[in-house]
Amino acid sequence: MVINCVAYRTDGRRIGDVGIDAISEVLKERDTFVWVGLHEPDAALLLKLQQEFDLHDLAIEDAQSAHQRTKIEAYGNSLFIVVQTAQLDGGHIAFGETHIFLGPRYLVTVRHGASLSYAPARRSCEHTPELLALGPSYGLYSVLDFIVDNLLPIVRDFREELQELEQDIFAVNFNRDTVRRLYDMQRDLLTLRLAVSPLQDVISQLVRLHPQLIPDELRPYFRDVHDHVTRVNDAIGSMREMLTAAINVNLSLVTFGQNEVMKKLAGWAAMLAAPTLITSWYGMNFTHMPELSKPWSYPVIIGVVACVVSGIYLALKRAKWL
Repeated sequence: MVINCVAYRTDGRRIGDVGIDAISEVLKERDTFVWVGLHEPDAALLLKLQQEFDLHDLAIEDAQSAHQRTKIEAYGNSLFIVVQTAQLDGGHIAFGETHIFLGPRYLVTVRHGASLSYAPARRSCEHTPELLALGPSYGLYSVLDFIVDNLLPIVRDFREELQELEQDIFAVNFNRDTVRRLYDMQRDLLTLRLAVSPLQDVISQLVRLHPQLIPDELRPYFRDVHDHVTRVNDAIGSMREMLTAAINVNLSLVTFGQNEVMKKLAGWAAMLAAPTLITSWYGMNFTHMPELSKPWSYPVIIGVVACVVSGIYLALKRAKWL
């Protein structure tokens, strides 16, 4: 459950790994802060962290549940942030959550569900100690930037898959699997947008508010993350519109193809109806029908039927029904 627990100097240098029980001893030194990374911790571990960092009861209660909305809450001189994470798994988006506790001398990340390890974000921070010297808030920036940067490739993969489906989309024959896949993609993107949109407000607060935790030197970095979130949100919106258009085009083409078939069937039915009507008229068993006794009646009827059917055929051909 404990992925990393590392102590740093306020000049950005790494001290080393520390145990959960030793956190309070490390924090007794004024020029240190701690970055803890957890993955689906149990209640006992969260309670231990609450005692070490003096975390708020409501924040701990939310962290124990993996079904929170994206939000930011201030508890005294600390922040509790919930961010939705996403990964592409077998063509579908798997969603998770990251709960973040930020204080003047600590940063705690709690991962639930589908999410990548934040080890690359930590390494990036350690390679720039001059920025990590700004405090745990720079670690928060790195984590948020890592989360957001992993969202755009998901939309890009969906766009590439949509291009591969174009041949099936424009096919005349109806393919249920194609429509189902388009619907699944649209549903996943809707859920992704519901996760990304609130993140804009969260990062906007980090850009403008909480001066006791976010130094002015870091606000441009959070502003850059906000720009990335806006771009991801716009890309999701554009992709959803493309999927909606693709579904409508596919259904329209299928409907058009069915109409063409119905027109042809109706045309052939009309040509068959004409001889049926004429022959049924002269097939009535009346005694006094003047045409029946004429020697030329049979060829005349055949000629009339041929002319009527030919006329109907030419008319339907001119109207492009056949």
